[in-house]
Amino acid sequence: MADSLPARALAVWLMIAVTESIHGILRELLMAPMLGDALARRIAFFVACALIVFIAWLTAPWLEATSRRQQLWVGALWMALMFAFEVGLGRAQDMGWDRILAEYDVRRGGLMAFGMLLLLLAPMIGAGLRRRAGRQA
Repeated sequence: MADSLPARALAVWLMIAVTESIHGILRELLMAPMLGDALARRIAFFVACALIVFIAWLTAPWLEATSRRQQLWVGALWMALMFAFEVGLGRAQDMGWDRILAEYDVRRGGLMAFGMLLLLLAPMIGAGLRRRAGRQA
């Protein structure tokens, strides 16, 4: 693993976290009042997935995670950091554990478990899309 990979992985995760935070604020201010909270959350989930994949694609050359092992390591780091960020944010907003964990429970309509899986795989997806585009060029 390249010495700079952890620092680069952290920098890209910060970019994802800031982007997703802005996205969440916009969802609350613009989408939720028009569509209702439940529908706004569902639509925003798919937009968030696209943003994560786009950032992974955009930063793949700079990140330099060239092997599947490195890509999974980066994805696991992103997933762990995002989980900690989401739980910390929820607790800072006085959300109870039941409410926070409900976001991860598919049976209760939560989609965050899928989002975490996407974060795990995003470095591989981004690098794969880069390779595919390079072969088609």
